[in-house]
Amino acid sequence: MLIMPAMQQRREDIRLGTGQTFRLLRWGRSVNRVEVVLAPDKTVPLQGYGDHWHYHRETELALFQRGSGTRFVADRIELFDHGDLVLIGANVPHYWHLRGNSAGLALQWDFPLEHGIWSFNEAASLRVLAESARRGLYLHGATADSSRRLMEQLAALTGLPRLAAFLKLLAVLAEAPARDVRRLAVRPFSLSGTDEQQEAVRRAVSYIIANYREPVRLPELLQLSGMSRATFARQFHRHAGKSFSTFLNQVRLQAVCRALRDTTEPISSIALSNGFNQLSFFNRLFRREFGISPSDYRVRKRVKTA
Repeated sequence: MLIMPAMQQRREDIRLGTGQTFRLLRWGRSVNRVEVVLAPDKTVPLQGYGDHWHYHRETELALFQRGSGTRFVADRIELFDHGDLVLIGANVPHYWHLRGNSAGLALQWDFPLEHGIWSFNEAASLRVLAESARRGLYLHGATADSSRRLMEQLAALTGLPRLAAFLKLLAVLAEAPARDVRRLAVRPFSLSGTDEQQEAVRRAVSYIIANYREPVRLPELLQLSGMSRATFARQFHRHAGKSFSTFLNQVRLQAVCRALRDTTEPISSIALSNGFNQLSFFNRLFRREFGISPSDYRVRKRVKTA
């Protein structure tokens, strides 16, 4: 019997208010319980989707002020900690698998072709930024520091000062030096549209994320997606950027990395509890993915965080 995960997948339909250029979201405990910050003393509660594999037309800048876990952006899967700041382009799928509570801010905006901002020559750099964000961008260095400060300021501003801060933030992002930006995805990514194949792949991804510690077999995913083997392989790679087996193994490896950093549990036990039934295969895969052995990874990460 195929058991569907509790976590659902969806295309998030974001509706900015009349006259709104952007919206600022804030959460203090869970990414699925957020509020829209309209002014320092005015907020509106909102159902969040950060704990689902989802996408939306709006560009999003997401800041985790507290919390840690695993970040999924397009075809990149990796660990993150507090202070994490990423720019996610239009229709790029993303999801945060969190360890406990978190807090943060998310800024969302959408400039369709008819938006007045494109009438300004100075906005040309925003087109370049929007295209780069289709691969997801991890921000660090001075760019991240300035962006964090501006996002936090937005929550305390109204009127023209708030708009000015938003435009300044866009300028910081658009003018970021290469040393402060790391592309996340291997290729530009977009899930525009809501066709049946995209829905089927999202169901499969959600199932993998929810059940990676257990054996996840292809027949289960074929039943869940309603696709033939050949169609599933083609469509999964098209939408997730990699084969289902590679995706599954990378999800498992990130869980292993977290345990190596945070526990003293034996490496063999960690591997087995995260879905790797053959230790020789696990060790080869880990070295191929990270360039070092699991034991060396544990030593380096502990030295780095000490």
